[in-house]
Amino acid sequence: MVGEVQLTVFCDNHGAGALQIEHGLAFWIETPKQTLLFDTGSGQTLAQNAEHLQIPLDTCELIVLSHGHYDHTGGLAPLRQQGVCCPVMAHPSAILPRYSRHPDKPVRSIGMPTEIVSQLWQLPSSLRRWCTEPQLLAPYWGSSGEIPRTDPLEDVGGPFFLDAEGFVPDEIPDDLALWFHTPQGLVIVLGCCHSGLINTITHIRRLTGVYKVAGIIGGLHLLHAGEPRLAHTLDFLRQCQLDYVRLGHCTGDGVIERIQRELPGVDVQLLHAGARYTIEVA
Repeated sequence: MVGEVQLTVFCDNHGAGALQIEHGLAFWIETPKQTLLFDTGSGQTLAQNAEHLQIPLDTCELIVLSHGHYDHTGGLAPLRQQGVCCPVMAHPSAILPRYSRHPDKPVRSIGMPTEIVSQLWQLPSSLRRWCTEPQLLAPYWGSSGEIPRTDPLEDVGGPFFLDAEGFVPDEIPDDLALWFHTPQGLVIVLGCCHSGLINTITHIRRLTGVYKVAGIIGGLHLLHAGEPRLAHTLDFLRQCQLDYVRLGHCTGDGVIERIQRELPGVDVQLLHAGARYTIEVA
């Protein structure tokens, strides 16, 4: 074993105690050699929750964005206000305008806020790390890069477009995940998993050469998934022989409850702001 990674949930749709909640996701991750943020939430609760948890944001050494939606990138603004100036790693598509077009709802802009896009371009070029390929950030952890979409039942999880009129579908190519190698197998940390969970796990298995998946932490974006996809995903998860999952944000509370029922041998818990997890890395 190399050491321990400490993961703290800064932002989520659920909370505990005095911690505030929002529609967003952010993880504070302390590895043996580096401290980073994986996503930043929408900007509503990041700074307050970090202060409540007594974690100084100005010790952040790297920000990794899972994708460019506002509920994962909006916290970049308060970070800048607090003087945080560290490299930001993201896919170049993360800064594109994005829209959601649900049939019974008004069209919504859901991309990275324009002022944050401007802030990114104002950073020194050395601090803007545009990445499409997998990144090995230490021998025991890395990022997925672009995730191939090979499973026939998986999709991005909603009516997402690159234009407000709905002519150009958004395949969200910027979606990425983190992986950690542990003595028990892989632990995969997700933002929204717009690439699909099966696609994501399949890709990271090929990337790392490790088949066993010990744990999954993050959002699965299954709240709008139909029964064929849900059943397909559950079948896949049964085959994974997971030890635990910690799910929240866009997964859907009903989906989490179903996973708890149908995977009785897996330790399934609801993610929430303030939760802390220890990952032994090897």
